[in-house]
Amino acid sequence: MPFVKLHFRRGRSDEYRRSAADAVHEALVAKANVPAEDRFQLILEHDAESMIAHPSYGGVLRSQDLIIVEITLNIGRSVEVKKALYADIVARLGEAIAVRPDDVMITLVEVTKENWSFGGGKATYA
Repeated sequence: MPFVKLHFRRGRSDEYRRSAADAVHEALVAKANVPAEDRFQLILEHDAESMIAHPSYGGVLRSQDLIIVEITLNIGRSVEVKKALYADIVARLGEAIAVRPDDVMITLVEVTKENWSFGGGKATYA
């Protein structure tokens, strides 16, 4: 079960934000073996002064169009799967919203299965 947070600078259209969210979910389904119906996302907008990112850390050249994709998911995917996921997210975002690869930052937060509750106060996977 992934939980995705998409961070944008304020001012993006509803269509832009939804297209970006769709692209990230499609990549998770295609590359990380996530069921299509397993979709939980938050779209967050930030004022320019509230989104701080070094313009070249990590060997890239970031612009003000930076998108941060934060994904919490179950532990256990291989490095190869993660690399394929990163590449697919960037490719799909490029197609969907014409964002440059250097303007996509992705973080994965891996958790064990007992750290999820889908509701009802139950540890869904424990």
